[in-house]
Amino acid sequence: MDETEALKKKLSQLKREHRRLDAKIIRLAKASPFDQLEIQRLKKRKLGLKDRILKIENDLLPDIIA
Repeated sequence: MDETEALKKKLSQLKREHRRLDAKIIRLAKASPFDQLEIQRLKKRKLGLKDRILKIENDLLPDIIA
């Protein structure tokens, strides 16, 4: 497997985990009473995943000289 394929696979995994965390955050927020600390922790983790996703997406895009 070349580097591009490995990055695409990792990107897919990160996006799945990001969606899973989003669904979990929504479920927790609807629960009464909800654990604000847990939701904040999950949102921070989700943001970290988003940063990693963006980095990989940028790595996969070819450099364009303007």
